[in-house]
Amino acid sequence: MKLIQYIRNSCWPIAILFFTYQFFLIIAPYTSWQLDVDFLITKQHIIHLIHYRAAFYAHIFSSIFVLASGAFLFSKYILQKAPKLHRYAGRIYVVALLLVSAPSGFVMSFYANGGWPAKLSFIILAPLWWYFTWKGFDTARKRKFAEHKKWMLRSYAITLSAVSLRVYQMLLGQFLYLDPVTQYVLVSWTAWLGNWAAVEAWIWWKTRSSFSFSPAPLPRPSGKVSSLAA
Repeated sequence: MKLIQYIRNSCWPIAILFFTYQFFLIIAPYTSWQLDVDFLITKQHIIHLIHYRAAFYAHIFSSIFVLASGAFLFSKYILQKAPKLHRYAGRIYVVALLLVSAPSGFVMSFYANGGWPAKLSFIILAPLWWYFTWKGFDTARKRKFAEHKKWMLRSYAITLSAVSLRVYQMLLGQFLYLDPVTQYVLVSWTAWLGNWAAVEAWIWWKTRSSFSFSPAPLPRPSGKVSSLAA
């Protein structure tokens, strides 16, 4: 039983650290600061814009810390056994996201590939990402920890859309033939809306379960002797 519990507690951090490593492999080529690397090849018509380049590099390099922090935010074991680690990871997550990742992502959203249908997705996503994270921070500051958990789950669902987007692109490329623009528009919406819907469903289920399985309060004794007991 302890072994099963240990494996279950380890699954989430290991999965997130694995995704972080994969994300690191994706962004590593950009440390060359060359302007014709991978994704930037599709941005040659705007790469001369200094604010876009600044937003791009700020976004990708800060987001890896945001993604990695999640390994220590949602593990019940870490929360119970290493609360300081949970708090430090939370501070890194909140500061990096609110001050760098979300604002830079918002700037980039106006230049997204796929035309205005895709741009609109990212224009909506970035402020939502910032708002969910701010609410998570604000509720923790006010010690409303039940609400804090819900808001942080919503925030991290948006964070994981970076992973979802690449997974969906790979799957669509394998099983469906779509032109690149249509494919990108489709994944730009489903990557974060799907994650958000999944988290809302989980929150609803947990809330419903807590009410369904909570024992009914026992009636208080009235202090009167029943006539049947006389």
